[in-house]
Amino acid sequence: MSRTGTCPRVLIVGAGLAGTATAIRLLRFARRPLEVVLLERRADYRSAGVAYHREGNPWDHVFNIQAGRMSAFREDVHDFVRWANREADRRDWPPPWAGFEFVEQGPAPRRIFQDYLVDRLAEAAREACPGVVLVEADGEAVDMEVRSHGVDVTIRRPSEGDAGAAREPEATVLLADHVVLATGLELREPAFAAEVLAHPSFVRNPYSAAGVHKLAALPSDATVAIVGSVLSAYDSAGLLLRRGHSGRIHLISRTGTLFRTYPGGHEHEVVRLPCPKELLEPYRGREEFLGRVRHAWERACATVLREHPDVAPQVVAERVAKAWEPHLPKAIERIPSAELRRLLDEFGTAMAAFRVGAVEYTMAVIERAMHSADGSVKLVVGTVRAIAPAASGRLVVSVTAPEEQHAIEADLVISNFGRESDYSRVGQSLWRNLLRRGIAAPHERTGRGLEVDDRGVLLNPDGQRSGPISAVGVPREGDEIVRNGRTGAFTFNLAAIKNQSIAVAAQAIEQLELRADECAQEMTQCQEHVSNMEEAARAGFEEAVVLEVRRLATRARSERELLDSRLDARIRSVAELPALTMDASRSDRLIRAVVNRAAVVRLTDVSVTPRQLRRQLGMANADDLGE
Repeated sequence: MSRTGTCPRVLIVGAGLAGTATAIRLLRFARRPLEVVLLERRADYRSAGVAYHREGNPWDHVFNIQAGRMSAFREDVHDFVRWANREADRRDWPPPWAGFEFVEQGPAPRRIFQDYLVDRLAEAAREACPGVVLVEADGEAVDMEVRSHGVDVTIRRPSEGDAGAAREPEATVLLADHVVLATGLELREPAFAAEVLAHPSFVRNPYSAAGVHKLAALPSDATVAIVGSVLSAYDSAGLLLRRGHSGRIHLISRTGTLFRTYPGGHEHEVVRLPCPKELLEPYRGREEFLGRVRHAWERACATVLREHPDVAPQVVAERVAKAWEPHLPKAIERIPSAELRRLLDEFGTAMAAFRVGAVEYTMAVIERAMHSADGSVKLVVGTVRAIAPAASGRLVVSVTAPEEQHAIEADLVISNFGRESDYSRVGQSLWRNLLRRGIAAPHERTGRGLEVDDRGVLLNPDGQRSGPISAVGVPREGDEIVRNGRTGAFTFNLAAIKNQSIAVAAQAIEQLELRADECAQEMTQCQEHVSNMEEAARAGFEEAVVLEVRRLATRARSERELLDSRLDARIRSVAELPALTMDASRSDRLIRAVVNRAAVVRLTDVSVTPRQLRRQLGMANADDLGE
């Protein structure tokens, strides 16, 4: 262990969904003393972030996907639904939610997810091994410097002066053995709204207390313009409609993309489709490439309709998009970087709509208002060029379409969501300093997120590890696209975060346990040793991996300790095989690391659904909400 004589420390920067999920995994995975510091600059975002915090999510905001897919743990499909039905404190819930019975395919209010994560984090801290502690700290990380002994992190903590008068934030330096960056999305100020950012009729962030208040206070006959037609825009439109709004609501979309409604009883599923070989041909230009994509896409959709008649037509596109993911990295390799960026910019919204839909609770009210004869919701296809104040005190939204111009005068304009994915343009002090120091590098191929290695560790501009610093969530968007073929919406991608939290927590603990050994070469030797073992010995290794998978997935400390004891015995038997030429203690640690890596691969296998994963891992009652 590093920091001899002291408890090693992992600092997580950002305590939203990604940071909280990673903290839970660290608390569960660690077998030796460890301090997990969960740093958050906004108290209301703790265990929630922008997507789920209570003040920005009224009860009418529900998850876009079904409640059964909102478990924070990929290996425990129904955890969130069980919590909502059996553990949640409903004393302050309004009707109809106070008496609502949650089901896997149904809706759930987004704001209760914060309570769920708070409860699961507290449980993980209670059930952690002796000496493994959680520290929840307030403050903002603004700079980092990699040292030989770890990372010095500069943190600004707001302080109160006499009689509560605000003073300049105080800066302190915290030494961490490993840092996890879970900073969430970064907002980009939209150039078209530069003139109205402070205007009382403009809502920059609809997931803020101020934004929600403006929507709630709006007269029912007011005219509203919502920039964007993605799911966050549906939240704002749905909130107004459910409160009886009768005035015109304009959904302004550059592409005109609308999302699908999940059919009743929809379940997540992974279908097997042949590799779309047309996509693996050399790149010969945009139009030629798009023609190949369209041809392969139509054939794949026809295959799903023919060979999987149980798949509802509404989700055929989703099935194809997810089936293609394992093949996309090789296809993406053939596209020049500049072309890849343009394609992602042009088709990002469409890819998101192919890959995910929304529950009927969200969509039904909007579809009725959009398609009925006297419907109040109108889709406007075009690009917003400017928003300016009108003489009436309202705002005028200028929209340019291929063949016409629109000037929409509105009582309220809502911007959704305008995040900054290019970290070379992010304005936060932390990212400016990390790029200036060469600790972080913007993702070169996509212009989205940061460069990381296959285990989520930050890479410098030369492609080398910057130090013991990992990333989880939004900063890994570009890497997820080119490495794993994940396309679509990355603002609140729960599926990616679940897997990244497992892998990053496991990697951080491995780094702490093996760091002093300088054992990269010996790790390779151990991996080769495992791959070359006789069949009987490999069976012992396989048993060790299964035990480790179950240990990583187990919530109760007592059960983890029993599994750990069995695992230690199995690892010793593997390490005693004659191929390893090192002392027993060292070989045990290295074999354990190899076992852990194999277990992490199993837990994060996206080629199967979470339910299929549980069956493969031998976890009983995979389909039983009563488990």
